[in-house]
Amino acid sequence: MSPEVVLSGAGRFPRLPAKGLAPWMEKLVADLAPECDSVGVRFAGDRTMQRLNRDFRGKDKTTDVLSFPGGESPEGRHLGDIVVSIPTAERQAAARGAALLDEVKLLLLHGVLHLSLIHISEPTRRTPIS
Repeated sequence: MSPEVVLSGAGRFPRLPAKGLAPWMEKLVADLAPECDSVGVRFAGDRTMQRLNRDFRGKDKTTDVLSFPGGESPEGRHLGDIVVSIPTAERQAAARGAALLDEVKLLLLHGVLHLSLIHISEPTRRTPIS
């Protein structure tokens, strides 16, 4: 069974071709964290990302991706939540001559790798990882 992937905020960023990201994430999570039943993804702007980075990491600046570890729930094992700053992803993609979708996938992979490693080594940790 594929993990449930909940994407939110993509509609706020018309340049983000989000179609197809959910099945891509399902396969990624199934491959890297097969014991997990769900993962959440939120696409955000730089102000939201700066606030999250300040509130959870003490760094008052934007960043490209943050990962918040999940845990057990009545619905199963939640890998965690990943927040991606689309404006930062756009700048990074432009700087390296990449497509926005490719940059977003790279950031999502980064987030899933952090969460899958945390899940294996520190299942009770609740602070974000960037």
